[in-house]
Amino acid sequence: MMLPILLLSAAGFTVLTTEFIIVGLLPGIARDLAVSIPQAGLLVTLFAFTVACLGPFLTAYFARFERRKLFVSIMVLFGLANLLAAMAPNIEVMAVARLLPALALPVFWALASEAAMDLVGAEQAGQAVAKISFGVVCATVFGIPVGALVADALGWRAAFGLLGALAFAKALLLFFFLPTIQVHSAETSLLKQFRVLRSLEMQGHVLLSVLVFCGMFTAYTYLADILERLAGFNGTVVGWCLMAFGAVGLIGNSLGGHAVDRHPLWASIGFSLFMIMGMVALIPSIHSTTALAIAMAVWGITQAALFLVSHVRLMKTAPETPAFGASLNISGANLGIGLGAIVGGHVIDNFGLGSLGYAASGFIGLSILLALVLMRGPLSEVTQV
Repeated sequence: MMLPILLLSAAGFTVLTTEFIIVGLLPGIARDLAVSIPQAGLLVTLFAFTVACLGPFLTAYFARFERRKLFVSIMVLFGLANLLAAMAPNIEVMAVARLLPALALPVFWALASEAAMDLVGAEQAGQAVAKISFGVVCATVFGIPVGALVADALGWRAAFGLLGALAFAKALLLFFFLPTIQVHSAETSLLKQFRVLRSLEMQGHVLLSVLVFCGMFTAYTYLADILERLAGFNGTVVGWCLMAFGAVGLIGNSLGGHAVDRHPLWASIGFSLFMIMGMVALIPSIHSTTALAIAMAVWGITQAALFLVSHVRLMKTAPETPAFGASLNISGANLGIGLGAIVGGHVIDNFGLGSLGYAASGFIGLSILLALVLMRGPLSEVTQV
């Protein structure tokens, strides 16, 4: 059981690094392609909105395909897209390079999560997805900050080129070592999968993911810019800061995996409360090394935990079609990511970087209120599915 999970985790590292590496590269991309930081931030929005709009449909369709061939094809697509990004002469070509992997990310992440859950059983879904999510956390620990360090030394194009080569390597590993994974017969029917959307509870959980991720990425999209302009760090220091931010996420990933199996909504509320503390404390702590480290650690731990908690929460809400439930979380999360990037850009233009934490915390606060409302419904009875 461990080999397939490790292979999928390694592939997940490349998939999620492709989505989020741009966070550490935004300043360089904006300078080289002659656009503003908020305009470059729209690349985050494009990726996120593509996933949000098409993710459930693509996942429902591709759920019928044999997993090994599908995952290999996805990794090849990611390799080609990253090479195109490395050669992009303008913002338009870069937009195309970001669009292509956005089509494949929700399919991979939803079906890989389902495969992990099948291997260990639904009652340990949180811990199974936590193992897959280890690759996601490693993407924030190593992928994003190493990308920033490579970009600082060799340019942001080199970072995308390296990521493209890594994607091709992962495709080979999956081709030779990933076994055949059973396809769920229940998920071959598009109509049956989309029926879960009739549930008001499911709609509420999707909205909860939108709010959580909107709050996260209102600030996180521009974290590198905050560290450069407000803290006065150079590119190398920013890269190490992002690595530390991701490293503490290993703690959050473990905590989230256990907490979500006990109670999904309480886990969301608890981590959200601590995230607000970290976000609000960041700017006032910007010139104190110790205080800044503590604020970023709290934020990093809770962000990693909420990635996992949100994902498993939707899978548990749709136990008959867990991959489709996961795709709905991915869709809602990326809608939130895209909105967060837009909101963050407007906050910067109108109120300055120093206001990002407060704007982000407002959305996280709304997510807590919605979670409390949802706890009055059927899921309040559910601790394990």
